[in-house]
Amino acid sequence: MSAVGDTNGDDFVARKGPRYPVTRGFITILVSTAILLIFCLVFAPSSLSSGALQGSLPFAAVIAMVGLAQLLVVQQGGVDLSVAGSVSLAVVISVHIPLGDSSLLPRAIAIALGCAVLAGIANGLLIGFLKVNAIVATIGMNALLYGAVFAFSGGVPSITTPLLQQIAGGETFGLPNSIWFAFATLVVVSFLLKKTVAGRRFEFSGANRHAARIVGLRVQLHEMSAYLYAQLIYCLAGITLAGVIREPTAFQGDTLLLPSIAVVVLGGTSLLGGRGYPVSTCLAAFFLNQLGQFALALGIPYSGQTIIQAFALGLGIGVYSVNWTETGRKLATLLGRKT
Repeated sequence: MSAVGDTNGDDFVARKGPRYPVTRGFITILVSTAILLIFCLVFAPSSLSSGALQGSLPFAAVIAMVGLAQLLVVQQGGVDLSVAGSVSLAVVISVHIPLGDSSLLPRAIAIALGCAVLAGIANGLLIGFLKVNAIVATIGMNALLYGAVFAFSGGVPSITTPLLQQIAGGETFGLPNSIWFAFATLVVVSFLLKKTVAGRRFEFSGANRHAARIVGLRVQLHEMSAYLYAQLIYCLAGITLAGVIREPTAFQGDTLLLPSIAVVVLGGTSLLGGRGYPVSTCLAAFFLNQLGQFALALGIPYSGQTIIQAFALGLGIGVYSVNWTETGRKLATLLGRKT
Protein backbone atom coordinates (compact mmCIF):
# COMPACT_ATOMS: atom_id res chain seq x y z
CA MET A 1 0.00 0.00 0.00
CA SER A 2 1.08 3.54 -0.67
CA ALA A 3 -0.29 6.84 0.51
CA VAL A 4 -0.98 9.61 -1.94
CA GLY A 5 -2.06 13.11 -0.90
CA ASP A 6 -4.77 15.14 -2.62
CA THR A 7 -5.15 18.89 -2.95
CA ASN A 8 -6.59 19.22 0.54
CA GLY A 9 -3.94 17.15 2.25
CA ASP A 10 -6.23 14.13 2.70
CA ASP A 11 -4.59 10.74 2.47
CA PHE A 12 -5.67 8.10 -0.01
CA VAL A 13 -4.95 4.39 0.21
CA ALA A 14 -4.34 2.81 -3.19
CA ARG A 15 -4.11 -0.92 -3.84
CA LYS A 16 -2.03 -2.55 -6.52
CA GLY A 17 -3.85 -3.17 -9.75
CA PRO A 18 -7.14 -1.26 -10.10
CA ARG A 19 -7.19 1.81 -7.90
CA TYR A 20 -9.66 2.05 -5.03
CA PRO A 21 -9.03 5.45 -3.49
CA VAL A 22 -10.17 5.60 0.13
CA THR A 23 -9.94 8.89 1.97
CA ARG A 24 -8.83 9.29 5.54
CA GLY A 25 -12.20 10.87 6.28
CA PHE A 26 -14.07 7.81 5.01
CA ILE A 27 -11.94 5.44 7.08
CA THR A 28 -12.34 7.63 10.17
CA ILE A 29 -16.11 7.89 9.98
CA LEU A 30 -16.45 4.20 9.06
CA VAL A 31 -14.42 3.12 12.09
CA SER A 32 -16.27 5.61 14.30
CA THR A 33 -19.62 4.24 13.13
CA ALA A 34 -18.51 0.65 13.79
CA ILE A 35 -17.41 1.59 17.32
CA LEU A 36 -20.69 3.40 17.93
CA LEU A 37 -22.69 0.36 16.82
CA ILE A 38 -20.71 -1.84 19.21
CA PHE A 39 -21.46 0.58 22.05
CA CYS A 40 -25.14 0.52 21.07
CA LEU A 41 -25.20 -3.28 21.10
CA VAL A 42 -23.59 -3.40 24.55
CA PHE A 43 -25.17 -0.46 26.38
CA ALA A 44 -28.37 0.36 24.45
CA PRO A 45 -29.49 -2.55 22.26
CA SER A 46 -32.98 -1.04 22.01
CA SER A 47 -31.52 1.71 19.79
CA LEU A 48 -30.76 -0.95 17.14
CA SER A 49 -34.10 -2.73 17.27
CA SER A 50 -36.13 -3.00 14.07
CA GLY A 51 -38.70 -0.51 15.33
CA ALA A 52 -36.06 2.01 16.40
CA LEU A 53 -34.28 1.82 13.04
CA GLN A 54 -37.51 2.11 11.06
CA GLY A 55 -38.33 5.22 13.03
CA SER A 56 -34.90 6.84 12.94
CA LEU A 57 -33.61 6.05 9.43
CA PRO A 58 -35.97 8.53 7.70
CA PHE A 59 -34.49 11.32 9.81
CA ALA A 60 -30.97 10.10 9.03
CA ALA A 61 -31.94 10.34 5.36
CA VAL A 62 -33.10 13.94 5.80
CA ILE A 63 -29.84 14.81 7.60
CA ALA A 64 -27.91 13.20 4.74
CA MET A 65 -29.77 15.34 2.18
CA VAL A 66 -29.21 18.64 4.00
CA GLY A 67 -25.60 17.54 4.57
CA LEU A 68 -25.09 17.01 0.84
CA ALA A 69 -26.56 20.46 0.20
CA GLN A 70 -24.29 22.06 2.79
CA LEU A 71 -21.35 20.14 1.28
CA LEU A 72 -21.72 22.00 -2.02
CA VAL A 73 -21.60 25.35 -0.24
CA VAL A 74 -18.66 24.38 1.97
CA GLN A 75 -16.74 23.25 -1.11
CA GLN A 76 -16.84 26.87 -2.26
CA GLY A 77 -15.46 28.02 1.08
CA GLY A 78 -18.82 29.24 2.36
CA VAL A 79 -21.48 28.21 4.85
CA ASP A 80 -25.26 28.30 4.53
CA LEU A 81 -27.13 29.26 7.71
CA SER A 82 -30.49 29.41 5.97
CA VAL A 83 -31.00 25.63 6.28
CA ALA A 84 -33.67 25.86 8.96
CA GLY A 85 -35.78 28.43 7.12
CA SER A 86 -35.43 26.64 3.78
CA VAL A 87 -36.50 23.24 5.11
CA SER A 88 -39.31 24.73 7.23
CA LEU A 89 -40.70 26.67 4.27
CA ALA A 90 -40.72 23.55 2.07
CA VAL A 91 -42.50 21.64 4.85
CA VAL A 92 -45.10 24.38 5.35
CA ILE A 93 -45.84 24.82 1.65
CA SER A 94 -46.14 21.05 1.18
CA VAL A 95 -48.83 20.71 3.85
CA HIS A 96 -50.61 24.08 4.02
CA ILE A 97 -51.34 24.64 0.34
CA PRO A 98 -52.96 21.22 -0.23
CA LEU A 99 -54.62 21.16 3.24
CA GLY A 100 -55.12 17.42 2.95
CA ASP A 101 -56.11 17.47 -0.75
CA SER A 102 -53.65 15.22 -2.61
CA SER A 103 -54.67 16.69 -5.98
CA LEU A 104 -53.09 20.00 -4.94
CA LEU A 105 -49.76 18.41 -3.96
CA PRO A 106 -48.04 18.93 -7.37
CA ARG A 107 -48.93 22.62 -7.21
CA ALA A 108 -47.51 22.88 -3.71
CA ILE A 109 -44.26 21.15 -4.73
CA ALA A 110 -43.91 23.49 -7.72
CA ILE A 111 -44.34 26.54 -5.47
CA ALA A 112 -41.83 25.14 -2.97
CA LEU A 113 -39.28 24.56 -5.74
CA GLY A 114 -39.88 28.08 -7.06
CA CYS A 115 -39.22 29.57 -3.63
CA ALA A 116 -36.05 27.47 -3.36
CA VAL A 117 -34.79 28.75 -6.72
CA LEU A 118 -35.43 32.37 -5.72
CA ALA A 119 -33.68 31.91 -2.37
CA GLY A 120 -30.72 30.17 -4.01
CA ILE A 121 -30.29 32.85 -6.67
CA ALA A 122 -30.56 35.59 -4.05
CA ASN A 123 -27.91 33.95 -1.86
CA GLY A 124 -25.67 33.38 -4.86
CA LEU A 125 -25.93 36.97 -6.07
CA LEU A 126 -25.30 38.43 -2.62
CA ILE A 127 -22.34 36.18 -1.81
CA GLY A 128 -20.84 35.37 -5.20
CA PHE A 129 -21.23 38.68 -7.01
CA LEU A 130 -21.86 41.36 -4.39
CA LYS A 131 -19.32 39.80 -1.97
CA VAL A 132 -21.58 39.97 1.06
CA ASN A 133 -20.27 37.81 3.90
CA ALA A 134 -21.83 34.34 3.65
CA ILE A 135 -22.83 34.24 7.31
CA VAL A 136 -24.53 37.65 7.14
CA ALA A 137 -26.26 36.92 3.83
CA THR A 138 -27.62 33.50 4.79
CA ILE A 139 -28.75 34.61 8.25
CA GLY A 140 -30.69 37.41 6.54
CA MET A 141 -32.12 34.95 4.03
CA ASN A 142 -33.11 32.64 6.88
CA ALA A 143 -35.10 35.48 8.45
CA LEU A 144 -36.86 36.17 5.14
CA LEU A 145 -37.69 32.50 4.71
CA TYR A 146 -39.18 32.34 8.18
CA GLY A 147 -41.25 35.37 7.30
CA ALA A 148 -42.62 33.34 4.39
CA VAL A 149 -43.21 30.41 6.76
CA PHE A 150 -45.47 32.60 8.91
CA ALA A 151 -47.19 33.99 5.83
CA PHE A 152 -48.14 30.50 4.63
CA SER A 153 -48.92 28.89 7.97
CA GLY A 154 -49.42 31.50 10.66
CA GLY A 155 -47.23 29.27 12.82
CA VAL A 156 -49.97 26.62 13.01
CA PRO A 157 -49.20 22.97 12.12
CA SER A 158 -51.23 21.08 9.53
CA ILE A 159 -51.69 17.43 8.55
CA THR A 160 -49.80 16.18 5.50
CA THR A 161 -51.67 14.81 2.48
CA PRO A 162 -52.22 11.04 2.15
CA LEU A 163 -50.33 11.03 -1.16
CA LEU A 164 -47.21 12.67 0.28
CA GLN A 165 -47.38 10.42 3.31
CA GLN A 166 -47.51 7.41 1.01
CA ILE A 167 -44.65 8.61 -1.21
CA ALA A 168 -42.22 9.96 1.39
CA GLY A 169 -43.36 7.97 4.41
CA GLY A 170 -43.89 4.62 2.70
CA GLU A 171 -41.49 1.75 2.12
CA THR A 172 -39.94 0.06 -0.92
CA PHE A 173 -38.10 -3.28 -0.68
CA GLY A 174 -38.28 -3.08 3.10
CA LEU A 175 -36.59 0.32 3.35
CA PRO A 176 -38.23 3.72 4.00
CA ASN A 177 -38.68 5.67 0.78
CA SER A 178 -36.81 8.57 2.38
CA ILE A 179 -33.68 6.39 2.28
CA TRP A 180 -34.14 5.93 -1.46
CA PHE A 181 -34.56 9.70 -1.91
CA ALA A 182 -31.33 10.29 0.01
CA PHE A 183 -29.58 7.60 -2.02
CA ALA A 184 -30.76 9.16 -5.29
CA THR A 185 -29.52 12.56 -4.10
CA LEU A 186 -26.15 11.00 -3.22
CA VAL A 187 -25.85 9.35 -6.65
CA VAL A 188 -26.66 12.57 -8.50
CA VAL A 189 -24.33 14.74 -6.40
CA SER A 190 -21.49 12.19 -6.55
CA PHE A 191 -21.83 11.74 -10.31
CA LEU A 192 -21.92 15.46 -11.05
CA LEU A 193 -18.97 16.22 -8.76
CA LYS A 194 -16.72 13.29 -9.58
CA LYS A 195 -17.59 12.18 -13.10
CA THR A 196 -18.24 15.39 -15.02
CA VAL A 197 -15.99 18.18 -16.26
CA ALA A 198 -18.28 20.76 -14.64
CA GLY A 199 -17.94 18.98 -11.30
CA ARG A 200 -14.14 18.92 -11.44
CA ARG A 201 -14.15 22.61 -12.32
CA PHE A 202 -16.51 23.24 -9.41
CA GLU A 203 -14.13 21.52 -6.96
CA PHE A 204 -11.05 23.23 -8.41
CA SER A 205 -12.76 26.60 -8.18
CA GLY A 206 -13.41 26.07 -4.48
CA ALA A 207 -9.92 24.71 -3.78
CA ASN A 208 -7.96 27.58 -5.35
CA ARG A 209 -9.90 30.64 -6.46
CA HIS A 210 -6.86 32.54 -7.69
CA ALA A 211 -5.65 29.70 -9.89
CA ALA A 212 -9.20 29.08 -11.13
CA ARG A 213 -9.49 32.71 -12.25
CA ILE A 214 -6.14 32.49 -14.03
CA VAL A 215 -7.24 29.50 -16.10
CA GLY A 216 -10.50 31.25 -16.97
CA LEU A 217 -13.03 29.53 -14.71
CA ARG A 218 -16.10 31.52 -13.68
CA VAL A 219 -15.53 31.39 -9.94
CA GLN A 220 -18.48 33.61 -9.07
CA LEU A 221 -20.84 31.49 -11.15
CA HIS A 222 -19.67 28.31 -9.43
CA GLU A 223 -20.19 29.94 -6.06
CA MET A 224 -23.68 31.04 -7.02
CA SER A 225 -24.56 27.58 -8.33
CA ALA A 226 -23.56 26.02 -4.99
CA TYR A 227 -26.17 28.07 -3.12
CA LEU A 228 -28.79 27.43 -5.78
CA TYR A 229 -28.31 23.65 -5.80
CA ALA A 230 -28.19 23.65 -1.99
CA GLN A 231 -31.60 25.32 -1.80
CA LEU A 232 -33.08 22.77 -4.19
CA ILE A 233 -31.81 19.90 -2.03
CA TYR A 234 -33.08 21.61 1.14
CA CYS A 235 -36.46 21.80 -0.57
CA LEU A 236 -36.36 18.07 -1.37
CA ALA A 237 -35.42 17.34 2.24
CA GLY A 238 -38.29 19.50 3.51
CA ILE A 239 -40.85 17.83 1.24
CA THR A 240 -39.57 14.42 2.35
CA LEU A 241 -39.77 15.45 6.00
CA ALA A 242 -43.35 16.66 5.49
CA GLY A 243 -44.27 13.17 4.30
CA VAL A 244 -42.43 11.35 7.06
CA ILE A 245 -44.14 13.31 9.86
CA ARG A 246 -47.93 13.17 9.82
CA GLU A 247 -48.39 16.61 11.39
CA PRO A 248 -45.14 18.60 10.96
CA THR A 249 -44.69 21.89 12.74
CA ALA A 250 -43.96 25.20 11.08
CA PHE A 251 -40.42 25.10 12.50
CA GLN A 252 -39.49 21.56 11.50
CA GLY A 253 -36.11 22.60 10.10
CA ASP A 254 -34.84 24.23 13.31
CA THR A 255 -32.87 21.17 14.41
CA LEU A 256 -31.05 20.64 11.10
CA LEU A 257 -28.53 23.50 10.97
CA LEU A 258 -25.90 22.05 13.29
CA PRO A 259 -26.19 18.48 11.88
CA SER A 260 -25.87 19.77 8.30
CA ILE A 261 -22.48 21.29 9.09
CA ALA A 262 -21.38 18.51 11.43
CA VAL A 263 -21.81 15.72 8.87
CA VAL A 264 -19.81 17.65 6.28
CA VAL A 265 -16.93 18.10 8.73
CA LEU A 266 -17.15 14.54 10.05
CA GLY A 267 -17.08 13.30 6.45
CA GLY A 268 -13.66 14.90 5.98
CA THR A 269 -14.48 17.92 3.79
CA SER A 270 -12.37 20.96 4.59
CA LEU A 271 -14.23 24.08 5.71
CA LEU A 272 -11.79 26.03 3.55
CA GLY A 273 -13.31 24.56 0.39
CA GLY A 274 -12.15 22.26 -2.39
CA ARG A 275 -12.65 18.53 -2.69
CA GLY A 276 -15.85 17.14 -1.19
CA TYR A 277 -16.80 13.66 -0.06
CA PRO A 278 -20.52 12.90 -0.56
CA VAL A 279 -20.38 9.23 0.50
CA SER A 280 -18.53 10.04 3.72
CA THR A 281 -21.03 12.82 4.40
CA CYS A 282 -23.97 10.42 4.15
CA LEU A 283 -22.21 7.89 6.36
CA ALA A 284 -21.60 10.68 8.88
CA ALA A 285 -25.35 11.45 8.77
CA PHE A 286 -26.13 7.89 9.86
CA PHE A 287 -23.42 8.12 12.55
CA LEU A 288 -24.78 11.39 13.94
CA ASN A 289 -28.38 10.19 13.88
CA GLN A 290 -27.48 6.91 15.58
CA LEU A 291 -25.46 8.83 18.15
CA GLY A 292 -28.66 10.72 18.98
CA GLN A 293 -30.60 7.46 19.24
CA PHE A 294 -27.92 6.07 21.55
CA ALA A 295 -28.16 9.14 23.78
CA LEU A 296 -31.96 8.91 23.74
CA ALA A 297 -31.87 5.25 24.77
CA LEU A 298 -29.62 6.19 27.69
CA GLY A 299 -32.15 8.77 28.85
CA ILE A 300 -30.09 11.84 27.94
CA PRO A 301 -32.40 14.87 27.40
CA TYR A 302 -32.58 16.76 24.10
CA SER A 303 -30.35 19.55 25.43
CA GLY A 304 -27.68 16.97 26.13
CA GLN A 305 -28.04 15.54 22.64
CA THR A 306 -27.39 18.99 21.17
CA ILE A 307 -24.23 19.26 23.24
CA ILE A 308 -23.15 15.84 21.94
CA GLN A 309 -23.68 17.00 18.35
CA ALA A 310 -21.62 20.14 19.02
CA PHE A 311 -18.90 18.01 20.60
CA ALA A 312 -18.89 15.71 17.55
CA LEU A 313 -18.51 18.77 15.30
CA GLY A 314 -15.60 20.09 17.36
CA LEU A 315 -13.99 16.65 17.40
CA GLY A 316 -14.32 16.39 13.63
CA ILE A 317 -12.66 19.77 13.14
CA GLY A 318 -9.85 18.72 15.48
CA VAL A 319 -9.28 15.38 13.79
CA TYR A 320 -9.00 16.82 10.28
CA SER A 321 -7.42 20.20 11.06
CA VAL A 322 -4.56 19.12 13.29
CA ASN A 323 -1.49 17.47 11.81
CA TRP A 324 -1.42 14.61 14.29
CA THR A 325 1.76 13.07 12.88
CA GLU A 326 3.73 16.27 13.39
CA THR A 327 2.09 16.84 16.78
CA GLY A 328 3.10 13.34 17.85
CA ARG A 329 6.69 13.93 16.77
CA LYS A 330 6.90 17.19 18.68
CA LEU A 331 5.40 15.57 21.76
CA ALA A 332 7.83 12.66 21.56
CA THR A 333 10.75 15.09 21.18
CA LEU A 334 9.53 17.12 24.17
CA LEU A 335 9.16 14.03 26.34
CA GLY A 336 12.57 12.81 25.23
CA ARG A 337 14.18 16.07 26.33
CA LYS A 338 12.51 15.92 29.75
CA THR A 339 13.79 12.41 30.35
